[in-house]
Amino acid sequence: MPSNEFLSRPIIICILIVAATLFAGNHIAARFAFDNGTGLLLAVLARGSAALLLMLSIALIRKASFKMPTHLIKWQVTLVILIAAQSLCLYSAITRIPVAVALLLVNTWPMIFIMCSWIMGKKKANLITFIILGVILLGLSLVLNLDSSVTSSVNEDWSMGVLLGVLSAFLLAGAMWITQYQLAPLQGSVRSSYTMFGVVLLMGLLGISGYFPNGLDLPQNSQGWLGLLMLAILYGIAVTLLFVLAAKLDMGRNSPILNFEPVASLFLGYLFLGQFLNGTQLMGGGIVIFGIVAIGLQRK
Repeated sequence: MPSNEFLSRPIIICILIVAATLFAGNHIAARFAFDNGTGLLLAVLARGSAALLLMLSIALIRKASFKMPTHLIKWQVTLVILIAAQSLCLYSAITRIPVAVALLLVNTWPMIFIMCSWIMGKKKANLITFIILGVILLGLSLVLNLDSSVTSSVNEDWSMGVLLGVLSAFLLAGAMWITQYQLAPLQGSVRSSYTMFGVVLLMGLLGISGYFPNGLDLPQNSQGWLGLLMLAILYGIAVTLLFVLAAKLDMGRNSPILNFEPVASLFLGYLFLGQFLNGTQLMGGGIVIFGIVAIGLQRK
């Protein structure tokens, strides 16, 4: 493929770093919203609605066909359920543990994806990747190794937050599996439009059902409203930026740059939320990010 079809590498790197920072900012804003009374379902509903409007706009501008083959409907429904559950788990984790830790956990989904590919025979296992996966696990063990000074500042839901973060990674890996192996025939904007519509519908139904008693609670003050507004705007801008420019970004080569998100969340979390990690956790986080990027570069 001719190189002139892509933007220059420095510009691509800047765009992807901006996108990763916007995604991190979305999660920081979500924590603000939750700390000020916003319901979990309402946050996912707001984020999904913003993404739905933008994805629909892109699909309509590109005159994409929304016709879906019958045999793909079950996979699209499954994708909706996985993404909805993943969003709830990740946002729930963010309410319990530092944002950076939650994002480090969920960003291990490529590791889970690769291991599932080995188990199910989609790809052959190789020694280098196996070693990298071991390094990532080592890094995670350091990230989750709290000393006494940090333990005092972390609420008693730490274990549940970690569990939800890990579950979020598994759900995202499953969603990516379905996207790659079952729904590849659908255009990205169409698939995303259906997915976001399903997520919004599901959040609304859950809220009405009363299964989440406080799920649709409105923010209690201006900070909560600002957090809710910003989480929707930042997520929407980031997703749209990637979709609009995807063909110019050579994602097969450059997608590992998006793993800057946990790094950005470290700075934003400290700046806006006063969250911090100790030296051991920072070292572990660096190891995790290095390993994830290494895996991404292997898939060129």
